[in-house]
Amino acid sequence: MSRIECPRCLRPQSHCLCPLIPSLDSRTRVLLLQHPSEVSHALNTARLAAWGLNNAELIVGEVFEDLPRLLNQPGYQARLLFPGEDAQPMQAYGATSEPLLLVVPDGTWRKARKMLHLNPLLAALPRVTLAEGGVSRYRLRKAPGPGALSTVEAIVQALESLEAPASFAPLLKPFEALIEGQIAAMGEEVFQRNHGPK
Repeated sequence: MSRIECPRCLRPQSHCLCPLIPSLDSRTRVLLLQHPSEVSHALNTARLAAWGLNNAELIVGEVFEDLPRLLNQPGYQARLLFPGEDAQPMQAYGATSEPLLLVVPDGTWRKARKMLHLNPLLAALPRVTLAEGGVSRYRLRKAPGPGALSTVEAIVQALESLEAPASFAPLLKPFEALIEGQIAAMGEEVFQRNHGPK
């Protein structure tokens, strides 16, 4: 007998995340460009971010034909959330400047770089980065190093620096529930062996 899934979050009905997903307003518009390989990922944090933010859109693909329209949103200045030599710190944009259209590639670093390569318009956008030293709560992932955050964590950190004193922490509730659920499913012993302190 197959377990009953929630049609929206695709989790088993007993672990449905929908009641935890907030409905938050933001000045910043968030455009998530998700690599197709992320769609079926159990911890699809870009989808959680898109559901929890009223001013967000999630588009799946590798080449985005519609980019000119997506990036030219009246009243917003488009910025790519991606490290680079000339990337500006997020703090450079305060409440006084025109709101940002924050473009967030969602995929592994390699896939995200490929998306930039395949979409020159994306690669040409001015870049913004997060403050150094963000610590991920994503205890199930072999992160490439400190400051490597999941997509939803990066968005929360970006919005909190752009829109202080507003808090976007409620976006992390379904994410934390997902992680707790994954840890419970694998069992504490397996979790400690694979992900515990070395």
